[in-house]
Amino acid sequence: MMSALNKTISFNRNSSFNRRSLNIGSPKVIINRSGWVSLRFQVLVIIASVISFFVAVGGGYIYLLPSISHAFFHSQGLFSDHPNNGSLRNCDVFDGSWVQVPDDGYYPLYNATECPFVEQGFDCLGNGRSDIDYLSWRWKPKSCDVPRFDVRSILEMLRSKRVVFVGDSMSRTQWESLVCMLMAGVEDKSGVYEVNQNQITKKIRFLGVRFSAFNFTIEFFRSVFLVQQGPKPKHAPKRVKSTLVLDRLDDISDQWINSDILIFNTGHWWVPSKLFNVGCYFKVGGSLKLGMSIPAAFRIALETWASWVERKINKNRTRVFFRTFEPSHWSNQTSGTCNLTRYPTLETDGRDQSLFSDTVLEVVKNVRFPINILHVTSMSAFRSDAHVGNWSDNLSIQDCSHWCLPGVPDMWNEIVLSQLFTDDEITFQQIESQN
Repeated sequence: MMSALNKTISFNRNSSFNRRSLNIGSPKVIINRSGWVSLRFQVLVIIASVISFFVAVGGGYIYLLPSISHAFFHSQGLFSDHPNNGSLRNCDVFDGSWVQVPDDGYYPLYNATECPFVEQGFDCLGNGRSDIDYLSWRWKPKSCDVPRFDVRSILEMLRSKRVVFVGDSMSRTQWESLVCMLMAGVEDKSGVYEVNQNQITKKIRFLGVRFSAFNFTIEFFRSVFLVQQGPKPKHAPKRVKSTLVLDRLDDISDQWINSDILIFNTGHWWVPSKLFNVGCYFKVGGSLKLGMSIPAAFRIALETWASWVERKINKNRTRVFFRTFEPSHWSNQTSGTCNLTRYPTLETDGRDQSLFSDTVLEVVKNVRFPINILHVTSMSAFRSDAHVGNWSDNLSIQDCSHWCLPGVPDMWNEIVLSQLFTDDEITFQQIESQN
């Protein structure tokens, strides 16, 4: 593994990688042949200057080295008290870099093989992955720091709370990540259990883990579109097998209401292979919309969600987050192959842009409710090293959509918790006012 001091890779939101060349010319020494006395005098002056230079550097070295070292490591994102790092409120936490963290035993935050709430398919090390470099990167915003995860403090802060994740399998991965992050700080592991004694699988619509010693639960509701799925309407064309009712939220949405932290995502199922190719079309106002495009339908569904939040959620109790689309890294989507890298990439190849993410930002901008946007699209676009790839529980199928655990979803959760349990919680409206 390369040293953290020489392997920090900087990425930015505009996906550019600037390379600057520093040309150092060789100074020419012109010798005056008019006399060796003049030459000797010049040589003595040069020697005296060199000696003076090293004396000055030596004194400065002794005096300044501690400060220089301190500043350097701060610039690598390894400390959280940098004097130039502002509060999260004045910082776009999603504009930053992936930096390599020191091998000090702090990361990873848990062992997936020892956590019973990680699906076997996401436990890459347990499934045979040999390189561990993907575990050594942490997100460092340009203008601030994400505080290091303090599991004992977070457990206390979540006491008697209810945390709810709603979305697709990417949401379930983030849910698994948070449960395992917190379980690592619990002494009596038997006091952490799934409330219905269910195994963690992708087929169950509800999963809930209770931390009995702290009286809180972390729950996951599978709702891949957020809106309601309906049957085929009467007299519909033969190609229609089912519908998405875009102006009605999922029929299990009432179960999301009485929560303290509510985290949504959607996007990966809004593709033709999950909709039109299986005969699922859109319905609005009781009418079938056979010609409606997926982007148009996605916006209507989000507007339905936003209206529901305004009507149903108590802003004095519940903190609402919406995580934007996180990119996949398929080499060839058609053939289902992927080419994972060993380290984060220098370029995003356009993956830092997403129509789904743009739509989320546009819809949330007009919501009369403080929505916290987890804008992970750009920061995740560089992590082609952190997907499951060949290290799933099914070796015959590659996976460049889901993430290894531990991994990138842990960082999403660190950001959520840093915004929740400081005085620096940031709403989307505040981010907009900074730009």
